[in-house]
Amino acid sequence: MKTQHLVIALASLLATACSNNVTGQKERTVNLKSNIDSVSYGIGTDIGHNMKLSGLDSLNIDALAMGIQDGIDSTERISVENVRALVQGYMLKAQEKMMAREREEAEQARVAGEQWLLENAKKEGVQTTESGLQYEVLQMGDGPRPAITDQVKVNYKGTLIDGKEFDSSYKRGEPAVFGVGNVIAGWTEALTMMPKGSRWKLYIPSELAYGASRGPGGQLPPNSVLIFEVDLLDVMPGAPEEGR
Repeated sequence: MKTQHLVIALASLLATACSNNVTGQKERTVNLKSNIDSVSYGIGTDIGHNMKLSGLDSLNIDALAMGIQDGIDSTERISVENVRALVQGYMLKAQEKMMAREREEAEQARVAGEQWLLENAKKEGVQTTESGLQYEVLQMGDGPRPAITDQVKVNYKGTLIDGKEFDSSYKRGEPAVFGVGNVIAGWTEALTMMPKGSRWKLYIPSELAYGASRGPGGQLPPNSVLIFEVDLLDVMPGAPEEGR
């Protein structure tokens, strides 16, 4: 493990220790008197959140603090070779633990999503296509339906089945323009069925969305069912090189 990565791990875990006392760790207070104090703390909390997601939140905080100070003072109590071996072994186990947890969470989300869609399909007004896409017509337009090679202009809001919103062109204050064939499969299928001027609600199974990946920016849980409210504002011939 490179030295800079080790420093990041140590700094992040120290930040976690300063902000979290619910797990039995001793509460530490730091007086943020100067700008550099606040900058240091801000960087630490940001790194800490990221490192917690990577499974590096189980180390001895006091030993970490001592190691950082000894590193600054060049008074290391363990040789560089031994440190490298110890850290690499720990990182490997932490990675394996994190991957196992993610696999378990992904499977739980898949099962929950499938059950949710089964119940949602029973609701009045919800239609299900052969692919498994579900949709609800809130308003039917009378314009042309886009072809897969067309561009469209839409307003939309995306949420998860728990109601959490993850994307919205309404909040950005500007409709999105993209190629019908350049988006997730559930969007492409729905758009080619929607006349211009329509407003539909889409319920997209994970296999027609991002599957086990976390989507753009890694912000979505694996195997997420995605819900979109979509206003099809315009249909234009020709698709851009890249989609949404």
